[in-house]
Amino acid sequence: MTSTHAGAIWLLLDSRGFGGVESHVLALAAALQEQALPVRVVFLRDYGPHPMWPALARRGIPYDVLGGGWRGLSAALKAAPPALLHTHGYKVGLFGRILARLDRFPCVSTYHAGEPGPGMVRYYNVLDRATARLAGGIVAVSQPIAGRLPRRTRVIDNFVPLAAAPTQWPLVAGFVGRLSHEKGPDLFCALSESPRDEVDHAPGDAPDRQVRFVVYGDGPMRPALEAAHPRVRFAGQQPSMEAVWGEIGLLCMTSRHEGLPMAALEAMAHGVPVAAFAVGGLPGLIAPGRNGWLVPPLDLPGFRAVVRTWAGLDEAGHRETSDAARATIAARYTPQAVLPSLLAVYREAGWRPADDWRDQGG
Repeated sequence: MTSTHAGAIWLLLDSRGFGGVESHVLALAAALQEQALPVRVVFLRDYGPHPMWPALARRGIPYDVLGGGWRGLSAALKAAPPALLHTHGYKVGLFGRILARLDRFPCVSTYHAGEPGPGMVRYYNVLDRATARLAGGIVAVSQPIAGRLPRRTRVIDNFVPLAAAPTQWPLVAGFVGRLSHEKGPDLFCALSESPRDEVDHAPGDAPDRQVRFVVYGDGPMRPALEAAHPRVRFAGQQPSMEAVWGEIGLLCMTSRHEGLPMAALEAMAHGVPVAAFAVGGLPGLIAPGRNGWLVPPLDLPGFRAVVRTWAGLDEAGHRETSDAARATIAARYTPQAVLPSLLAVYREAGWRPADDWRDQGG
C-alpha cells in the first residue's frame, strides 16, 4: 500500500469485497491511467486483504487505505488534496461531498445502486440522494436512478474492455452477484426447479445435454438457497470473473432492482449473452432475440421459456448471439466510447488536467 499523493484524481469507495462498484472503479482507474491522467483508488477503511489490491497492483494503479470514517478522510484530504474527488457509494459520497465543499476542491459522485436497500441502508440512501446537489458533478448509471436525483444529473453508462470472442458455448446458466434479496438469487434458483422438459432439454436434444445452473457469489441468502436447491452449484465469491466467463453460456439476471450492472457488461464483452428481467438500465442494453433476452419483471415462466430458447440454439445461433453481444459493447460500452463524457463532467465540476500536469513537472 502506498501513501496518498496530491494532484491526482481520487476514486473513493468504502468496500469489503468485489462487486459491481469495485469492477467499475477498477475499469475507470485503468481507463484514466491509459489516458496518462494521474489517478489513485482510495479505500475509506481497511477491512483486511481486499481482492482489488492485487488487481490494482498488476495494472500499476496506485491505491491507498485510510484510517476510516470522517476523521480519516478529512485528514487525508488536507494532507494531500486531490485534483478531483470522485465518490462511489453512499457513505463516501456523504463524507466526500461535504468535505469537498469545506475544503474547496472539485467533487463528482456516481450513483450506482438501483435498489433502496434494507434497514439503515435505506435511510443512508435517502441522505445520499438528498445531498447529491453538493457535488460539482452528478452521474447516474441508468435513467431510473437519475430520475431520483437533481435534474442536472448526467446519465453515463458503465463500461468494460472488450474481451476475445469465445470458441465454445457451454450449456451453463450462471448467476453472478451478491446473494441478497434485491439481486433475486432465489428467483434464479427457482429456474432450476422447473420441469425437465421445460428447461433441461430443448426439443430434439439428446438426454445428456442438460442445462446446469451455477451461482457465482456469496451473501446472506446462500445457506437457505443451498439447502433448498440441490440442483444448483454454488461456486462462491470469485476473486475475479475474468477466468470464469468462459464457463458460462448464459448470464441470468433475475434482479428485482438494478442500475446498469457491470456483470451484464462484462458477460457481453466476453461474448456471453444475457437474459434479464427488464429492470433498471437493462432494457437499454439488451436487444431481445439479438444479443440477449428480456423478460417482464418477476415473470418466472417467461424466464424459463427464454432459457429453453437459448438452450435450443444450434452452434450458428450461439455464435450469432455471442457476436451481437460483443458488438453492443464495442459500439457503446468501452472506455473509448464512454470516458469522454465522464471527463466532460469532471471539467464541469472544476477539474483542470493541464494544471495537474504542470504541478507535477509534466
